[in-house]
Amino acid sequence: MPYLYRAPGPQKHPVPKDARATHSSGQSFEQLRQECVQKGILFEDADFPADSSSLFYSERPQIPFVWKRPGEIVENPEFILGGATRTDICQGELGDCWLLAAIASLTLNEKALVRVVPQDQSFGPGYAGIFHFQFWQHSEWLDVVIDDRLPTFRDRLIFLHSADHREFWSALLEKAYAKLSGSYEALKGGSAIEAMEDFTGGVAESFATKEAPENFYEILEKALKRGSLVGCSIDIRNATESEARTPFGLIKGHAYSVTGIDQVNFQGRNVELIRVRNPWGQVEWNGSWSDRMAFRDFKTHFDKVEICNLTPDALEEDAVHKREVTVHQGSWVRGSTAGGCRNFLDTFWTNPQIKLSLIEKDEGQEDCTFLVALMQKDRRKLKRFGANMLTIGYAIYQSPRKDEHLNKDFFRYHASQARSKTFINLREVSDRFQLPPGEYILIPSTFEPHQEADFCLRIFTEKKIITQDMDGDVNIDLPEPPKPTPAGQETDEQLQFRALFEQVAGEDMEVTAEKLEYVLNAVLQKKKDVKFKKLSLISCKNIISLMDTSGNGKLEFAEFKVFWDKLQKWTNLFLQFDADKSGTMSSYELRTALKATGFQLSGRLLQLIVLRYTDENLQLGFDDFLNCLVRLENASRVFQALSTKNKEFIHLNINEFIKLTMNI
Repeated sequence: MPYLYRAPGPQKHPVPKDARATHSSGQSFEQLRQECVQKGILFEDADFPADSSSLFYSERPQIPFVWKRPGEIVENPEFILGGATRTDICQGELGDCWLLAAIASLTLNEKALVRVVPQDQSFGPGYAGIFHFQFWQHSEWLDVVIDDRLPTFRDRLIFLHSADHREFWSALLEKAYAKLSGSYEALKGGSAIEAMEDFTGGVAESFATKEAPENFYEILEKALKRGSLVGCSIDIRNATESEARTPFGLIKGHAYSVTGIDQVNFQGRNVELIRVRNPWGQVEWNGSWSDRMAFRDFKTHFDKVEICNLTPDALEEDAVHKREVTVHQGSWVRGSTAGGCRNFLDTFWTNPQIKLSLIEKDEGQEDCTFLVALMQKDRRKLKRFGANMLTIGYAIYQSPRKDEHLNKDFFRYHASQARSKTFINLREVSDRFQLPPGEYILIPSTFEPHQEADFCLRIFTEKKIITQDMDGDVNIDLPEPPKPTPAGQETDEQLQFRALFEQVAGEDMEVTAEKLEYVLNAVLQKKKDVKFKKLSLISCKNIISLMDTSGNGKLEFAEFKVFWDKLQKWTNLFLQFDADKSGTMSSYELRTALKATGFQLSGRLLQLIVLRYTDENLQLGFDDFLNCLVRLENASRVFQALSTKNKEFIHLNINEFIKLTMNI
């Protein structure tokens, strides 16, 4: 059913309360509109200016664009004229047929369309040159405000437009989506399912028509009846086939929308028909049934169908069930959590890990059904900076019932229980699974290691499940400082060290930070098996802060000897995790090395430490490793002391406190 426009003036249709205002002013659409009305001006959006920066980022316009408001293009413009329908969507000079196909599908669902295109706006009373649209992004709804200046050439819209030139809702919707994506150019190329999800917050499922189930017609019929958005396309084998026309009037690599499905009685038998729309409008199917096509021809000529379910209910089920949805936001960060797929065993284990506890079986079944949707965030917006869609996927392992991040050895000896069908360079990868009740570890990853992106992971289940981010907690188990070795039991090295200490210490047998800097550098630079630059004065002040029990800013020999024993332990750990004996440690080994010293850090804190202490090759020298450990232990001891003495004094958790005190 099309969206019906009821009256020329603004209607009392409240904006959904859970849509977050995104304008840089912090004001909502209504606040901005009222401000313009009171001042008697038309809104100009500084966040998305009417200039070339909003159009292109890698090329110059081939024609002179002129930004005009609808009232400067036609007389008596209308926001929506006679209802918003699929015929209002005509493609312009921009390669965003995927977006237009999604908009065409959106017009078939009144509730979804009213959400994306709020009814509280028009060119009638209260008009102030401002409009707004709502889009779903990474598990929240955003309210995107724009002005109504549109790019034109000779008083005609350059991009998306309606067949009736007095109607502008579709052109303004495209502009709002371009703003969300960073520019009009960012809309070039894509998959209709991407926009369908942004219009609904739904979850996508893909079907290869040649491999579709026997009840594929019923699946599509049920999807359209439920208001799901459906798109389809023909695959291309190489770049030369892109937008090539077939003998039957179809365009390869082009995004179509499925707008209807039905059966007719023809010559005494039922014939299944399907209606497919081309946003271009000029090129149509010229086979049997003309504007409609036989379903068997559809399966023959089209390769892929994408369905965006407004709820994650299985399309083959008759009953509609309420589903549980769990969302995890995360990041793949080079050097700490960007481990790549299982092909890269040395780093795969460093990826984020989410624990799933499947508790209840499906009704009348022995297994638990769930759907996993992994989405990489903001890649379209980052296109202007050279970012492309990464190849992503995930794997699911049986959990060993340990509440900790699984290490490399686990994945060396255990196979996955389930995985995404493929790793692919799409915004989202989603699949359904059936597994026995139990505990599992889900690992989202890019295919190649060291690739950075933020991601949103959604898990849909019919029954309630428990999930836990295995990288979210900070556990610190600091051992008591070791007691110094008695003087009579010291080794030759320790005796030499005592002699050096006595040489540089004053009469009070204590060393300042400056003298400590001299002692440590003199000793450590003699070690040939570690890569060592030089400890700074600041590092030595941190060491004194950690070990000084008297509070005089100096170290006695006994205090220094305790630190020296600790230093020996840390040196041995460093050598243990220097796998290639290069004198440096890989940042991917840092998590395990820190754990061995008593620190099990959150993924976010580990990412910050890697950024702070590693070089451009993601390696740590021993001095960086030592600085990191000293500051971590110092911050942890201060936190524990303060929280023990005054529980109300510390309002930060240990994670936040360490970040604050380490200045990262």
